[in-house]
Amino acid sequence: MELILLIIYSVIVWLIFFKFKLLPWNITSQVIVVTIPVFALTVLILFMNIVAPSSHDVRAMNYVIPIVPRVTGQVTEVPIEPNRPIKKGDVLFKIDPVPFKEAVNAAEAKLAELKVGLITAQAYQRGLDDELKNAQSVTQSIVARLDLAKKRVEQYTSLAAAGAGRRAEQEQAESDVANLQSQIAGAQANESKIKQKIEARTEAGEIDEVAQAKAQIAKAEADLVAAKYDLDGTTHLAPANGRVANLALRPGVRSTQFATMPVMSFIEEDDPWVLAFFKQNELRNVEPGNEAEIFLKMYPGRIIKCKVDSILWATAQGQMPISGNLPNTLPVEMPEQRIAVRLLVEPKDKELFLAAGARGGGAIYTEKGKMIHIVRKVFVRVSTKLDWFVFKLH
Repeated sequence: MELILLIIYSVIVWLIFFKFKLLPWNITSQVIVVTIPVFALTVLILFMNIVAPSSHDVRAMNYVIPIVPRVTGQVTEVPIEPNRPIKKGDVLFKIDPVPFKEAVNAAEAKLAELKVGLITAQAYQRGLDDELKNAQSVTQSIVARLDLAKKRVEQYTSLAAAGAGRRAEQEQAESDVANLQSQIAGAQANESKIKQKIEARTEAGEIDEVAQAKAQIAKAEADLVAAKYDLDGTTHLAPANGRVANLALRPGVRSTQFATMPVMSFIEEDDPWVLAFFKQNELRNVEPGNEAEIFLKMYPGRIIKCKVDSILWATAQGQMPISGNLPNTLPVEMPEQRIAVRLLVEPKDKELFLAAGARGGGAIYTEKGKMIHIVRKVFVRVSTKLDWFVFKLH
């Protein structure tokens, strides 16, 4: 752009001093002619760097998702190819599902068994009231028999004392009384046990057996869900649109579910980040929503329209570890780190493929100095035209 302006200025000087000879060509005019473009270009560029800052470092970045299996097992199928477009939901790889299917079957069988046990416990709970009535009836029956046995003891004792009865009958009656007293103790204990079960019901009105059965069923259902979840994990699907780079996974490999051991890296392409890096004093007028233009070396001659999304007001130099140690101040001053600005690609170029790591340049057009934005736009377009040339000698 500077060259174009100088050419235009040279043509004007030629017309004034040589073609039409409107002014004399002397030492004074020569000094003025040389000084004007130097001063004007200097002022123009300095002011343009404030109202329309440019960056020679624009990068396209993508999220890289480490793919870690949910389960450990032997890989049976890898139907994808490296560096090929993959749609969201496509199968990345499969793990042998046999042991996980067996775990699901075992969990289902265990759950069915526990449900039968719950039905039995609920039936037992419903029969407790009848069982209590039966126990009380048994106790009352034994008490009646005991009263009769005691009367017989009194009778046999009177007869034996008068010499009209046998001593053996008296002893048998006394033995029956003792036996019935023992039966009453057992019946009362059984009745007390039933009452305790009835009185020890939970807030839901359930006895221990029913509550325990339901708790076991809840655990079995959770185990079944976990088993099905593991079974679903034998087929790993693509989390988004993208591609896999440096694919080394092959059938027969045993994959593990450790987070530090991913089996592949998935490069997401749905939401690429475009970052432009500027010196810190260039961003005084930059605001979200400003117009921006970038160009990438992979697309020579193409201008990509963008909008400023946000300014990442943080660098590594601004982070101080919170600890008991004093900060380390180096003897040599560290170079100033640049500030990144995130740009959003406009809908017109939204479908343009931006490779992770693509580099280029660009500029942001602030709300100030709009009259000279055209100069920056010409600079940007001239710069992207130069990307057509590959300066290499081999």
